[in-house]
Amino acid sequence: MDYKTCWNYQEELFNSIIELKIKNRDLPDAEKKQTPNYLLFVEHPHVYTLGKSGNETNLLVNEQQLLEKKATYYKINRGGDITYHGPGQIVAYPILDLDNFFTDIHQYLRLLEETIILTLKEYGLNAQRSKGETGVWLDAENILKARKICAFGVRCSRWVTMHGWGFNVNSNLDYFSNIIPCGISNKAVTSLNKELGHDVEISEIKTKLKNNFSKLFNAELV
Repeated sequence: MDYKTCWNYQEELFNSIIELKIKNRDLPDAEKKQTPNYLLFVEHPHVYTLGKSGNETNLLVNEQQLLEKKATYYKINRGGDITYHGPGQIVAYPILDLDNFFTDIHQYLRLLEETIILTLKEYGLNAQRSKGETGVWLDAENILKARKICAFGVRCSRWVTMHGWGFNVNSNLDYFSNIIPCGISNKAVTSLNKELGHDVEISEIKTKLKNNFSKLFNAELV
């Protein structure tokens, strides 16, 4: 799905949850409606996105070069710096009312990371967090070998979340050379197919991600 189209869809779901929460405030408990929660999986055409705290100089190509690479570029309303999305990468957008789970944004991010870590473990890969850096990494503690396999950037308002992760599964990593990924210049980027030496079925990965997400968030996916 086109990035902007999906962003607009996220905003619709996000705003509808917030509107319902605001209406619920003035209602007696018996009349309050349960807020819904969503987990969207999508692949985007080549696109670079820059978060609110990002530095635009971390995009290393100009408008003409973006056209030549058939890529688009958006400044968006999530946290974090610049990242790339494209075919073969599973982008997940959890649009959750954290009042239904827990009201702790740090716990939320750690559970998103853990979803990826548990999924990679099923493929025999020992992934970790990198101290002070949101994301999921391989060989995180070895500066010469550290490489990021999944990036995160979220937005949260009234405890409702949007945006999420970009998990490199069968990604074309060449596109990362056009940016300083997440503003981190001294560490590499990798993908699941690069680590395993072969492509992985996207549907298979999605099933594993959904299973691990539902366990960690104690959620039933329907």
